[in-house]
Amino acid sequence: MPNGPRRSPAPADRRRDADRTRRALLDAALAEFAANGFEGARVSEIAERAGVSKQLVSYYFGGKEGLYEAILQRWYELEERIAEPGISLDELVWRYLEVGHEHPELVRLFMRESLNQDPTAFEYEPAAPEVLDLRARQTAGEIAPELDPAFVLLCLQAIVVSGTIQPGDVKRFLGMDPRSQEYLEYAGTQLRLLVRRLGTAGTGPIEPGAHQT
Repeated sequence: MPNGPRRSPAPADRRRDADRTRRALLDAALAEFAANGFEGARVSEIAERAGVSKQLVSYYFGGKEGLYEAILQRWYELEERIAEPGISLDELVWRYLEVGHEHPELVRLFMRESLNQDPTAFEYEPAAPEVLDLRARQTAGEIAPELDPAFVLLCLQAIVVSGTIQPGDVKRFLGMDPRSQEYLEYAGTQLRLLVRRLGTAGTGPIEPGAHQT
């Protein structure tokens, strides 16, 4: 027999339940967006992945757009912790590699977003914060003077995500599963060595189309 009237959850329990639901929806939405893009993602699939009613998507986030913005905001907050002031360039790049390895869905989401970009819709930004940071590092000696920090940035971005976007080549060339801890440790060591070389290697400017020997 029932022991008495059903007790309503305490406020702290309700907050914990709400936090769990929000996290579950964000995780499910990230997987869905990474797999199908924003346009192809379906709210019903997100809710099913999270194991909740699809009405809760609107309740907590106002719809699919709100979910997407919440994912981006979560990434921005994570990036603030990654890009800690004062750390070396090799440590910074290592942290991005580690986060991409732990969250491949984020990499796939950003890659999918990038592939759909029209370059004519963008303006040249020589003073983009990321480029200014590398220019300051170049002044400090972390990047050789003959290198273009903006191009270095593009190269490092490509290396960091290679394990996720080129998994077959990683296995072919390195003999490792890019999802493994073995690959992360190996790639991290090699990437640190490579980045450290940026500040000391170099034989002067190379003309376009020329080959360095």
